[in-house]
Amino acid sequence: MREFDYRRASDVAGAVALLGADPDTRFLGGGTNLVDLMKAGVERPARLVDIRELPLDEIEPTPEGGLRIGATVTNGDLAAHPEVRRRYPALAQAVLAGASGQLRNMATVGGNLLQRTRCGYFTDVTRPCNKRVPGSGCPAVEGEHRNHAILGASENCVAVHPSDMAVALVAFDAVVHFETADGSGEAPLADFYLPVGDTPHRETALPPGALITGVVLPPVPVGANSRYRKVRERASYAFAIGSLAAALDVRDGVVRDARLAFGAVASRPWRALAAERVLIGAAADAETYVAAADAELAAARPLPHNGYKVALMRNLVVAELTRLAQEAAR
Repeated sequence: MREFDYRRASDVAGAVALLGADPDTRFLGGGTNLVDLMKAGVERPARLVDIRELPLDEIEPTPEGGLRIGATVTNGDLAAHPEVRRRYPALAQAVLAGASGQLRNMATVGGNLLQRTRCGYFTDVTRPCNKRVPGSGCPAVEGEHRNHAILGASENCVAVHPSDMAVALVAFDAVVHFETADGSGEAPLADFYLPVGDTPHRETALPPGALITGVVLPPVPVGANSRYRKVRERASYAFAIGSLAAALDVRDGVVRDARLAFGAVASRPWRALAAERVLIGAAADAETYVAAADAELAAARPLPHNGYKVALMRNLVVAELTRLAQEAAR
């Protein structure tokens, strides 16, 4: 790890100014991803700006009836918050599934949203990678890609986004708030992550020099009947090979509202809008759930060694929607 300057920000404006003064500056929250990348030589910042003492560590109700989650709230505090557990249980479950207790107590909400892919070619600086060095190629297309993308990928990158938390946030229409030298801004999380296309090194729509200050969850009544299900290759802490955030409102045997988002199948959390369109207004039964899953997965373009994810996600959708419908009927 090369030498770097370290500063501690005392206010949001000061933090943004420090970043704007040097493009090689990075914000430091919990450091659970950034420090690993620095050790590997993937990230080589000239300066770190520690933002952990900024007043961004609260979870508060919004006037509209939702929740505002500060960017430096730890994942542990987010998962334990009673209103999150009551109104958005899939979010609490996603955070708990995402990492060990030690990591949850360090990692922050803002940092979680900005974490980089865990693709082995990206983290190995001796190998080409279009995310790390644009134009150098994507060896995963012909190489090791068993855990890589089946939706929304391109020949330039087939890596997946690693966040569990972001999958649940996308399902609940979360909005990211940020601060720049020119003022405040916001972006729906569904638009925050950019399609991979031919510029996989451009991962988010966050403006240059911006600091994430929080995430706002709108009131989502269906969110109270929600679940997050993660499939991984071992029972202990591991990144997903497929995951699902699902919420369902069933009345008189008919789906009145539904939210679905897939994880570990694309370069960004994947909102399953095609599946939702099939579900809403249809009978709450296995036939509908299969049709919904197939409608979304029709766009899948698996590689030679990751086609199993299509069946995996179909089974996840059917199993979790069935469970949610049963819970709604109690």
